[in-house]
Amino acid sequence: MARQFLSAQWRDLIIASYAVDRALLERRLPDGLELDLFEGQAVCSLVGFMFLDTRVLGVPWPTYRNFPEINLRFYVREQGGDRRGVVFVRELVKSRAVASIARSIYNEPYVRASIQSEISEDQSRRVRYGFQYNAGEGTMRVESGIEAVVPAEDSTEHWFKEHRWGYGSTRRGKTLRYEVRHPHWSCHAVRSHEIDVDWGRIYGSEWSHMREAKPLSVVHAVGSGIKVFGPEQM
Repeated sequence: MARQFLSAQWRDLIIASYAVDRALLERRLPDGLELDLFEGQAVCSLVGFMFLDTRVLGVPWPTYRNFPEINLRFYVREQGGDRRGVVFVRELVKSRAVASIARSIYNEPYVRASIQSEISEDQSRRVRYGFQYNAGEGTMRVESGIEAVVPAEDSTEHWFKEHRWGYGSTRRGKTLRYEVRHPHWSCHAVRSHEIDVDWGRIYGSEWSHMREAKPLSVVHAVGSGIKVFGPEQM
């Protein structure tokens, strides 16, 4: 069994999900995986959240315990199996050290970027993540109700927020799988949202057409404590 590598709190997750051309994602599939379709569509999600109380092998991560992250991911399942999970296109963090460690252990596409976070609450809960990378800028913002409930397992919110497995590839092209454990997340009801991203500059020219795309779903998940286990080759 894989050893627990990291624990943290993931909080105030904004998950903005889009329908995309299958070909854009299929070329990124690690061996042994296929696209996991939502209502017959290939989908990706832009996710912004707070990474808090970070501990590696049980030890608090010096200097970099609390920081925001922005990632772009899509959804997959193992061929011939029932495991479902995500593959990351790019993960943005503020720290060069954090990006370097994640790349070295999981070979994940982490890069350093400028990210700002603003979170406030009175009659509603307001969360905003702003980010800049490769001369491109992005904003993710929601205003949501204070109360939060756990959505039903057949809901859209559940489909986009609950994934136990992460997948990637080694530098030699072998597929990696790692487990992420957390309880089912409750969600705030989103009252308004703004998602504005320079897709082409941040994620590459093949994503440029997404600039005018409208999300299928915007979820504001409360989050929880999480545990991430070491990678294993499939």
